[in-house]
Amino acid sequence: MNLAELKAIVTGGASGLGEATVRRIAENGGKVAIFDLNKERAGSLIDELGEESVCYFETDVTNAEQVAHNVANVVEKWGGLTGVINCAGIGTPGKVVSKGEPIALDQFEKVIRVNLIGTFNVIRVAAAAMQKNEPNAEGERGIIISTASVAAFEGQIGQAAYSASKGGVVSMTLPIARELARDGIRVMTIAPGLMQTPMFDGLPEAAVKSLSASVPFPARLGHPAEYAQLVQSIVENPMLNGEVIRLDGAIRMQPK
Repeated sequence: MNLAELKAIVTGGASGLGEATVRRIAENGGKVAIFDLNKERAGSLIDELGEESVCYFETDVTNAEQVAHNVANVVEKWGGLTGVINCAGIGTPGKVVSKGEPIALDQFEKVIRVNLIGTFNVIRVAAAAMQKNEPNAEGERGIIISTASVAAFEGQIGQAAYSASKGGVVSMTLPIARELARDGIRVMTIAPGLMQTPMFDGLPEAAVKSLSASVPFPARLGHPAEYAQLVQSIVENPMLNGEVIRLDGAIRMQPK
């Protein structure tokens, strides 16, 4: 499969890693639907990239009915669905116990709900739609790529919820890939390290330099375009299936 053939959904596609992926798909001739809550930013992307390649459906990935409705909209809009790239996520930090008080349970639940349950929600609905596709010459009907994090493996203090959510994404990659293999639907996950996404925009320059220096090589934050480049490589290589790829410059996160 190549990007020009792709009829895709990108969750969290209005910014960061998702935005870079939307650009990559559209600029290579594919069709892409943005699932996001940022209508204004999504609209700017459509104006820039063209509505013949990009569309937007306001979507809360944790809402089962909304996701089902909007996946159906994408199938109708593009005449099918062959790809999903899950980039929607939040990273709200919080220690298990802070100043003698336990973390509010709903804070933990929200991160799990968006990052893990939201990812699964989109996968389950999209996979059902992909099963209806005619296979290509390789027997493929679709590709699903989710986003985890190096925090799934080396979570830092204050990242219990985030690490648990991303660890869940990692752990469900193989069983879903095994299940959907009979349908010719591949399932992969990317685990980025420190990436230059909007969450870093408010940090002082000294803090960004310090974080960049912690990456062995290249000693900098990753570029969203490099994530999108890896998405393209996964889409185009039919032997990549059921695996998690770290995109991190060899970083191994310290406790804090």
